[in-house]
Parts: sequence; C-alpha cells; structure tokens
Amino acid sequence: MPLFRRRKKEKNRPADEIPPDLWEECPGCRQLLYARELEDELWVCSKCGHHFRLTVWQRLEMTADPGSFEESDNDLPLVDPLEFPEYLSKTQAAREKTGMREAVLTGSCRIRGIPVGLGIMDLAFIGGSMGWVVGEKVTRLMEQCARFRRPVVMFCASGGARMQESLVSLMQMAKTSGAAGKLAEARVPYLSVLTDPTYGGVMASFAFLGDVILAEPGAAMGFAGPRVVEVTKMKMPPGVQTAEFQHAHGMIDIVVPRTQMRETLALILRWCMTERGATH
Repeated sequence: MPLFRRRKKEKNRPADEIPPDLWEECPGCRQLLYARELEDELWVCSKCGHHFRLTVWQRLEMTADPGSFEESDNDLPLVDPLEFPEYLSKTQAAREKTGMREAVLTGSCRIRGIPVGLGIMDLAFIGGSMGWVVGEKVTRLMEQCARFRRPVVMFCASGGARMQESLVSLMQMAKTSGAAGKLAEARVPYLSVLTDPTYGGVMASFAFLGDVILAEPGAAMGFAGPRVVEVTKMKMPPGVQTAEFQHAHGMIDIVVPRTQMRETLALILRWCMTERGATH
C-alpha cells in the first residue's frame, strides 16, 4: 500500500466539487496549504516552517532507501500485567487505527546505502507510550546492532511510560538504557532523533542517550509533559520544552529541518563509523 496518503477522485462526486482533503490547515500559522504541495515538501509548512506530525509509514518512506527495510520482532505478545480496564480493547483499536502492532516499528534498512538498525515510534498508538513490548523491541534492536556492529537510528515520539502497565513500563527505562550502553561499549554509533513530542520515560532513557542527538525544528520535549506541568503548577521559563531551547543549552547537538534529515543522518553515520572503526 502507498505510504503517503493519496487522494483519489470519488466516482459519485461532481466534477466541480472541491475534494474535502485538497487543503490542509497549518497548526502553526493557520494558513491553508495545498495538500499535494505539502506532501512534496515532506509535510513542512512553506509559510512558517511548521513540521506536521508524521505516521510511521511516512517517516519510513522518507528515511530508508526504497525496498531496503526489513521489520523485526513483530510477533511479541501483548501483556496486561494489571488487567487494566479496557486496556486490551484500547490496544486493539490502536492497531486498527494505525496499522501497527505496537507503538514502535523496528528493523533494518539502508540510508544512502549505509546499513542501519532503524526504530520509529508512533505517537498515534496510545500516545507513543512505552510499555513492555516497546521496551523489548528497542532493546532487542540495540543489542542485535551491538552484536553485528551496525549503527542505530531511532526516531523518538512519545508521551512517556504507559500507565496501564505500571512498574513493568517503568522498568523499560533501565532496560533500554542498558541496551544503549551496550552500543557504546561496542563502539557502535547511535543516533537519536527527537520529533514532536518526546516526553517522560522515553526522554529520560534511550531518547537522550544517543552519541548524536538530533531534533526536528519546533519539536516539544521534556521529562514532564504539559499536563503534568499544569497540574503541579511548576514554574518553567517560556519555550524551555522546545528543540531550540534544548539546543541552545547544550542538551541536544543539532536541529535539522526534515528536508535535510536523511542527508544529515547519512553524513553523520559515515563520519561516526570512520571515527569509531565500526564496520558495515
């Protein structure tokens, strides 16, 4: 199936009727944008530069070399340690909505010919929250790449730990951090890309442990999300939870526009692999 949304003419629609999805409103500047042009610009507003949120499939198509992606660990069982009310039905609804089995897609691919382990998180799947399956998939990806000396690129997008799994979810922070440590011990490059938004347990674990930490412009990030900040009445400087603020204060290495992300990743990967002696 096509990865980007395609607009098809409906058989019974009058020829002079404007298709309902011909235009998209930018959340940043509220301008109406021609959908086909927006798609050509990788879903970046030509008026204000706002980066629209992407599906996993859109992100995969604009990152991996065509036909190079092979998915891994797509058969892990769903867990419900607390028998949390409606959790299983909510997960099933998320699967039907997104086409994903869980909130992260992992596997191997090539980026400009460079073999990498790739992870892409899906914010549309229960807020991109990290439960056992997400933590296990990320850990397996990193451990396998450490074993075969293959660099890892991880696109992060999450609301944090998955509350329906309680302590099981929080334990994934330690597990994924340990896996990132194995990459460092093996001298295998790990590039973490923070997209909008990256919060909570994901931010406090593997998202901020990359050898190089990149972010898309305007991406929100932080340990406490906006709802937590509002409830606890914490006082925070304006704009502190943005990629630009974090970059200015040394928390991330580079802010990269989406149109330059693939080339930037390839450039950094080549440099890292030469410097660290990693092999293909």
